[in-house]
Amino acid sequence: MKPLKELPILRLPFRAMEEVSKGIHSIIKMMSNRRTNEFPILRLPFLAIEEIFKVMHPIEIINFSMISKRTKAVAKYMSFYPKYKIDLYIKETLEIWFLGTRNIVIYVMTSDKEMDKKIEEKDGFGSILPVPLISRKVFKYSKDPVDEWKLLFKHVREIFKKQSINCLTATMDAFVEQNVSIIDFLKVNLKSVDRCTVSQKNREINVDEHTAYLLDNIEINSQLCYDVYIKDVNFNGTFSKYQEELYIKNSEWIGYERLLEIDCKSVILEKNLITNEQWNLFFKKWIAMETHLNLEHLQLIYRNFEEFRALVLHDIPHEVVDEGAKRTFKTQRNHTQELNGGIDIKRIDGKTATLFVFGHRWFGGFLMCIH
Repeated sequence: MKPLKELPILRLPFRAMEEVSKGIHSIIKMMSNRRTNEFPILRLPFLAIEEIFKVMHPIEIINFSMISKRTKAVAKYMSFYPKYKIDLYIKETLEIWFLGTRNIVIYVMTSDKEMDKKIEEKDGFGSILPVPLISRKVFKYSKDPVDEWKLLFKHVREIFKKQSINCLTATMDAFVEQNVSIIDFLKVNLKSVDRCTVSQKNREINVDEHTAYLLDNIEINSQLCYDVYIKDVNFNGTFSKYQEELYIKNSEWIGYERLLEIDCKSVILEKNLITNEQWNLFFKKWIAMETHLNLEHLQLIYRNFEEFRALVLHDIPHEVVDEGAKRTFKTQRNHTQELNGGIDIKRIDGKTATLFVFGHRWFGGFLMCIH
């Protein structure tokens, strides 16, 4: 139970305070006979309890739900939880993020005993995002942080009624020995994730097999950001055909056949193994509607435009648009960008792919926007 002085009554809306007042008279006499100043929150009307929950932070809700079977049942009965988005982070620490209020609340599982029960607050989000404005990290020490993180997430998923989560961020070389068990756990306890970022800090560690296992077993609905150093060009991980966006940062291993397997709306690749002859074949297949029917935006590393025309588009019908012609195109994540000129290529169904080069050699790129 929360002590009376800690109960956030004055943060409640007026209607909730009315409901509290209806129940409080019936418990004042009982409280006056006690030697403790604990507030018997479970004796309040349900509406008042729900309003109190609405001003509690997610970690306060979790702590409350762990007091007893009764408090867990009360916490599970709340109906407003869908407003929360949940992110999972697997890095040096294991974290559960709660988004949905004006703050980010982060539960951090750590093996550093000195960090136990510490709370860190940081400002600064407001300069780049409308919400949240503050991040609050709460640390919990564990001798076995992976297993305790798993148990905590199962509890969170049950209380907050989440079958899917907003974002999964996995550093594949953080817990190499436990990667498979973590992925197996996520496969059983998650229906899907909207966004996923897979990365690696130490490029000397081979995580090809574990990365492929994650891609094959986790359903990714929208975006995949891929920053792993793949060692084997025959890497056998699969990319979901239902993703909105695929960004492969270390894409040196991507060849022509792998390109044809990708069927996302937005694709961003850096270096790759695709030859000019293969790009020529790719555009011919796209014109004939034999590949990438869902593609709306393709971004590659910088290419010299005239060289690209000569080596790739030499036998493909295309139109060079005057540099004075300014047009607006949809790029990644439904953003729009105003661009001049370009090269137009027509598909047999009437759609157009416009090719652009932007920036300079080291800080530019090559764009294909379909409209």
